[in-house]
Amino acid sequence: MSTREIADELVALCKQGQNIAAIDKFYAPNVVSLEVQDPMREVHGIEAVKGKNQWWMENHEVHGAAAAGPWVNGDNFIVEFKYDITPKATGQRFQMHEYAYFTVEGGKIVKEQFFYNT
Repeated sequence: MSTREIADELVALCKQGQNIAAIDKFYAPNVVSLEVQDPMREVHGIEAVKGKNQWWMENHEVHGAAAAGPWVNGDNFIVEFKYDITPKATGQRFQMHEYAYFTVEGGKIVKEQFFYNT
């Protein structure tokens, strides 16, 4: 698949709330995921990325989610995500806006990096 095809399908799956299905289909076994802050600032491997997603869902009440894009440039693409969430630890609801930058090699996502205000 081309980077454009991967990007388009990843966004479609995320819009359906099928983030784990997107990881299973498009991520390389040795993928690297970079966040702005802890607790999972840098994780390596597809199982660790799935674990990060599971942790997110277990620790946040998600009232709404949206994905926009992708914007493709060569072997890279960006997706915009917006969330309306309440962290279970604080109970304080807020809206989160982030951008994810993906790198594709050999038909698989090998790196994802997230950008957002903390």
